[in-house]
Formats: sequence, C-alpha cells, structure tokens
Amino acid sequence: MEEKVLNTNRQAAHNYYFLERYEAGLALTGTEVKALRSGNTNLKDSFATIRNGEAWLLNCHISPYEYGNRQNHDPLRKRKLLLHREEIRRLIGKVEQRGLTLIPTKLYLKNGRIKCEIALARGKKVYDKRETERRKTADREAQQAIKYRKIV
Repeated sequence: MEEKVLNTNRQAAHNYYFLERYEAGLALTGTEVKALRSGNTNLKDSFATIRNGEAWLLNCHISPYEYGNRQNHDPLRKRKLLLHREEIRRLIGKVEQRGLTLIPTKLYLKNGRIKCEIALARGKKVYDKRETERRKTADREAQQAIKYRKIV
C-alpha cells in the first residue's frame, strides 16, 4: 500500500484536539486531480460538514490547473467526501451531540486514488495552546541537551 502525502493541515493540530480520524475519498474533476498531484492546494481554513446524509468538504482551496483550459474547476467549490453510510451516521451523532467539528488533516494518494483524512476534533482554548507550545519547547530543549552531551 503506497501512500504519498500531497498536503497537510499543520495549523489544525495547533487549534484542535483530534479525537478520531477517518479516511474519506473525494469526488473530484480531472483538473482538480492534476492540480492536487502538482501540489497546488491549501487546507488551512477548510472544514467538513454533513448535509442531507452526505459529507462535504468546504473551503478547501485547490488552485486551477496550470495547463487547464476553459473547463478548469472553481478553486473553492464544495467537494463531496465519500464515506460509508454507517460512518456518516456515527459522525452526525457525535457532531450534533457533543459540539465537535470535522477538520481535514491531510490529503494523500493511496493506490492511485486521492484520499482525505478527516478528524473529529474539539477546539483548544488559548491556555491549552500555550501549554502545548511550552511542552514542545521543553521537549526540544531536552533533545538538544541530550544531543550536545553525546557530542562532548
């Protein structure tokens, strides 16, 4: 199973706690696939929603394909996420009851198909973000100290 990451949403890990992750397919046009393969995409402000029993990816910016013609795609159009019916039912319950959101964390190629990893997430408070940043800094400094000790 070969997997090539096309884009990741690094800011999402800073703003949310990820509770569960799901793999979803994407319904795309030909020029969108070509643009994704060339790396012209942005997941920064994107999110997923469920309407009428279907999952949709919103605000995912896929730049128009450089060599596309008049049939090029709209960069911010809604894209359908392909999930199993049971997964969608489970997500509906969790999003409505607990006030969670669906955030795309990465786009990747798997066996020649473009997949989107979406995470069921809860937003972090400002003090949680500071605590996470403090912990990362402390870990980084500890690793540098260990590395320096091995050199000397």
